[in-house]
Amino acid sequence: MSATPAFALPPHIVVETPADGVAVEALVLAAFGPGRFAKTAERLREGASPAVGFVARDGGVAVGSVRLWPVTVGGRPALFLGPIAVSARNRRAGLGAELVQACLAWAGEGGQGILLVGDAPYFGRFGFAAAAGVRLPGPVDSRRVLWRGDAPVSGAVRPA
Repeated sequence: MSATPAFALPPHIVVETPADGVAVEALVLAAFGPGRFAKTAERLREGASPAVGFVARDGGVAVGSVRLWPVTVGGRPALFLGPIAVSARNRRAGLGAELVQACLAWAGEGGQGILLVGDAPYFGRFGFAAAAGVRLPGPVDSRRVLWRGDAPVSGAVRPA
């Protein structure tokens, strides 16, 4: 994963380190359950290493996480965001939005676009819009495939 970003993170959000791996996996499992392994998004993450991850902490304990994964969309380099996981006790506190903002700032430093599968009403406020013509490696509701970048993209999504 990447070194410390040049942009400022809120003090309770840090770049994920290998030592955070177990806590991040526990957060994701608690948020999504074992059914997450059947999702198409997991096909893009299997066997890959994230480009960067961010962890939100409360008193030193990981309470939220998100990762960006290197992918290509129609052969063009991009990042795939997810999953965003926040502990049940810390939901509705804005941590998910702060974690998304960290991803946007990190990707912006490299000039990369971001793809995700999510709710348009939630992610629209961050500048994400429907990504018509983008094909993921498995079934997915095409209305939930969203893109944020300088130019539209189309084509197959593959792990980078």
